[in-house]
Amino acid sequence: MGMKSALDRVKASRWANRRLLLILVIIVLVFLMMDFNNRMSTMLRLDKQEKALQTKMVQLQETYTALEARMEYAQSDKALEEWAREDAHLVKPGDEPLILIPEPGPQLTPTPMPTQYAPQLQTWEVWRELFFGQQ
Repeated sequence: MGMKSALDRVKASRWANRRLLLILVIIVLVFLMMDFNNRMSTMLRLDKQEKALQTKMVQLQETYTALEARMEYAQSDKALEEWAREDAHLVKPGDEPLILIPEPGPQLTPTPMPTQYAPQLQTWEVWRELFFGQQ
C-alpha cells in the first residue's frame, strides 16, 4: 500500500502542478490581452490624429499656395495699374477721363408707405381667442 499511496501523491501533485500552471497561463494571457487592447486603442487614437493633421497640412499648403499667388499678383505691374485706375482714380497721359453728371430736373423720391400696427391685446383676450376662436 505504501507504494500506491506514493504513486497517488505523485499523480495528485502533477495534477495540482498542471492546474497551477494552467491558472498562471490564463493570468498571463489576460494581462497580454489587456496590454494588446491598450495598444490598439492608442494606435486608433494616433491614427485618427494623423489623419486630422494630414488634412490640416493639405489645407495649409493650399492656403500658402494661394497667398503666394496673391503676393505675386500684388507685386505685378497689372495690379499697380488696376489700383491706380480703380481705387486712386488716376489716368494715364493721353487718356480722357469721363465725369458723369446727373441729368437736371426733379429728383424722384419714393413715397413712404405707412406701417400698420397690430392692436395690442390683453393676455385674457389672447387666451379667449386661443380657446374660442375669433368673435
